[in-house]
This record gives sequence, structure tokens and C-alpha cells, in this order.
Amino acid sequence: MPAVAEQKLSIEEFHARYDGEKPYYEYWNGEAVRKSMPTRIHSLIQKILLRLLDGIGYDSGPEVTLKLDPSYEPIPDVIAADGAIGDPYPTSPFDVVIEILSPDDSFSRVLRKCRLYEQWGISQIVVIDPAERLVWRFENGAAQETDVIARRGDAAISAQTLWDEVDRALARASGKA
Repeated sequence: MPAVAEQKLSIEEFHARYDGEKPYYEYWNGEAVRKSMPTRIHSLIQKILLRLLDGIGYDSGPEVTLKLDPSYEPIPDVIAADGAIGDPYPTSPFDVVIEILSPDDSFSRVLRKCRLYEQWGISQIVVIDPAERLVWRFENGAAQETDVIARRGDAAISAQTLWDEVDRALARASGKA
């Protein structure tokens, strides 16, 4: 028996079915795509990144749905803007988007998101791998390993600063600090 092609969801059907679901679902050109389950380290990195981004003058937020294109509504792990992010959702390009890999994330799926962010004109696109402690910047259609997570003017957040903060937080949580 031939496979029946699943009909694409309208944005209205997507919201009726998936709003409020956890883990979150993203809208990708008529398809509902479930976000990976975040881990404790994932959450800790988000928390630290928000503090660091705010510290260099960005307006930042976690898990904010993007509405820059009616065919896609991704939910990046962290976003930041030089100025207001957009309320209730960003509808135009902003400065920084960060994806943090979870153990069940597909790197090719994350790169697909990065390509979309680049097409939208987001200037700083970053992928963080907590397991390997690697940071990639996505530019010109490719991911390159980097030591800088984000820049704003003369200020920058280094990967080493992030990992030092993660280590301190983990030590505090285990009672070793």
C-alpha cells in the first residue's frame, strides 16, 4: 500500500495543536518539529549566557519564539538584541541567536536552523556543544569553531568565560565551592 503524504499544517492548526506543549514544538514550513529535551547543563548554560549577554548591554531572552517568516517559527535557546528584542515576539532580525546542543540533537538539524537565521540577517549565530565544550560561529553557510560567543562594540564574551562560569556553578551545586 502506498504511503499517504501527511498534509502540511497551517500556522493556525499548528498553534491549536501544539501551543503550551512541553517540550516545545517549532513550526517548520507546515511541519511540527519537537525540540530536544534540555538537560541540566543546557539550562545552566542558558542561565549563564543570559547574564553574560545582559552584562555587555544586550537585551536577552531564553526560548523566545521567532516570527520573522510566516513559514517558520523556531525557538532558539537564547537570543539577544542591541535594543529591544521585540514584544511579544521578534518580527525582524536582531543581533545574536544561540543554539545549545542537547544529547539527542541532530547537528544537521541545528545547521538547518542556522542557515535560516543567516537568511534572516541575524549577524551572530552561535552553536554550543556542552558535551565537547566547543563553540561554533555560523557564517557564510558554514560553522567554524570559535573562542568568542558574542560581541557588542568592544565587549566580547569568550568561550573560556562561559566554561569557567559553568565550572563554578557546578562546583557550588555539588558543595565543592
